Amino acid sequence: MMRIRGKLRGLILLVAWAVSTGAGADGVDLSVFGKIGLETRWYPENAAYPGQRSHLFSVSSETTFLFVGEQDRSFTLTPYFRYDATDSERNLVDLREAYYLAYGDIGSNEWELRLGVDKVFWGVAELRNLVNIVNQVDLVANPDEKTRMGQPMARLSLSGEWGALELIGMPYHRTRTYPGRGGRYRSVPIVDNDRATYESGSAEHHLDLAARFSGYVGPVDLGLSVFRGTNRDPVFATFDPIRGVTVPYYDPIRRVLVPRYDLIRQYGLEAQVTTGPWLLKLEAIHRSGMRNLAGRKEDYVAALVGGEYTIYSVFDSAKDLGLIVEWISDGRDENTTTAFQNDLFLATRLSFNDVQSTEAVFSIALDLDTDSRSLDARVERRLSDSWSLKANATAIWDTEEDSFFHPGRQDD
Repeated sequence: MMRIRGKLRGLILLVAWAVSTGAGADGVDLSVFGKIGLETRWYPENAAYPGQRSHLFSVSSETTFLFVGEQDRSFTLTPYFRYDATDSERNLVDLREAYYLAYGDIGSNEWELRLGVDKVFWGVAELRNLVNIVNQVDLVANPDEKTRMGQPMARLSLSGEWGALELIGMPYHRTRTYPGRGGRYRSVPIVDNDRATYESGSAEHHLDLAARFSGYVGPVDLGLSVFRGTNRDPVFATFDPIRGVTVPYYDPIRRVLVPRYDLIRQYGLEAQVTTGPWLLKLEAIHRSGMRNLAGRKEDYVAALVGGEYTIYSVFDSAKDLGLIVEWISDGRDENTTTAFQNDLFLATRLSFNDVQSTEAVFSIALDLDTDSRSLDARVERRLSDSWSLKANATAIWDTEEDSFFHPGRQDD
């Protein structure tokens, strides 16, 4: 049976009731649009662990219902469904969006209020968005950590010529999705989300707060953010000062890892300089309260710097070629909890600028401390007004046993 994660069941029923009530209301316009996805994955190498398969198939749907009423008020509902024939942990019923929207003017400024479930994106980089912390990662959708789930929130925005200010309150925390025993890119042992623990006594109901100011100075676009609350990145170990050893959060009976979510504070900076064909980018964070790989709480700084240069009309054609270079560094060194501690990212993006919106991206990530490398190739093209095709290939080389990529060494 399809599982609805967390405590979203009541919210989904409430939204369904609101939609059925509002659909018959006078003066309400309804627009419906969405997409259905069919996905297959093939792994040419033999699986590294029992139960993993070489072929995976899944189906997904995402439909948006937009109710627009009078006095600049609207309600947006975007349910998401995914079924995987191989890994039950990829099955998901989610609300990507389910929010009430109101907006208006205050003098020369504009205000906007969103109440419900929404998605917020912060960041300017390609490889990894360090500052993007509001929404939880849907890791089983794609291991690149760029797919996000809906987040219950109240979001107030104020904007004007001086810039924009966002204030966000989040009353409920969502756990990250992880592959099951039959999934690829899984951890060893696997992660059991149902046994997640929290540092806060309120567990997943801790009130998280975030704020962001964005604006520009000449060619520089700036973003300053702060987050205080339950971390979206779980940890799997703590340090025992009495025995002087690192103790994993592990259930020896079920033989699974147990994720723990600490309370943290994060300050973020985004900057992008646009000058001619150049885009220069910076993302940096200072985070406190999070445990490192050794299980100790450690304040740290992480940063990503890079640039993108676009060559327009390659060989006098309609195509544009983008050249991307980024470097990411994590101050925790060997005790980092991510795969990107000291890495170089190189990519090319070829945009055909045709009616089919064809685009091809080829990239490689190099670990500068080891010989680990990962290559990614992606092609997207619209086949018709209703159909589009996306193809993606990933390969991983020379992963050491203590590398984050080692459990996926057979998962090209």
